[in-house]
Amino acid sequence: MKLFRIGELAKTAGVSERTIDYYTKLGLIAPEERTEKNYRLYSNETLTRLERIVHMKQEKYSLDEIKQSLEKWSMVSTEEQVASKLTTLELHVQQLEREVNELKPLLGEMKPVQARKMMAGLLAKSAGTMEALKILLENTMM
Repeated sequence: MKLFRIGELAKTAGVSERTIDYYTKLGLIAPEERTEKNYRLYSNETLTRLERIVHMKQEKYSLDEIKQSLEKWSMVSTEEQVASKLTTLELHVQQLEREVNELKPLLGEMKPVQARKMMAGLLAKSAGTMEALKILLENTMM
């Protein structure tokens, strides 16, 4: 297992060492172990978690919201890949909700026939996506 010192982790994740220190202090990430000279060493899982945090920050989530989300997904499953995919899906759904809210004023300006046509197309695609997610989640819960 590859372990990163703080500088390596910061460079790989594209954040500053101060950011790593801050996130560690907040409990968003934690070192895997320490060296004899007390250097913190971080794992690949920490890198993945840090990348998730950076992505959520770009999506304008507060650090409290990020921490809650990470804690929630950590409890759902210990398998890193499942947690990662579900977090990604949750982020996509929330981003889509934001975009729909941004489109609402434009929909109000459209003619009713145009708005109905556009919404019908979106609803059909959304229903298929939601059904696929439902089946996926049901299969993973078994």
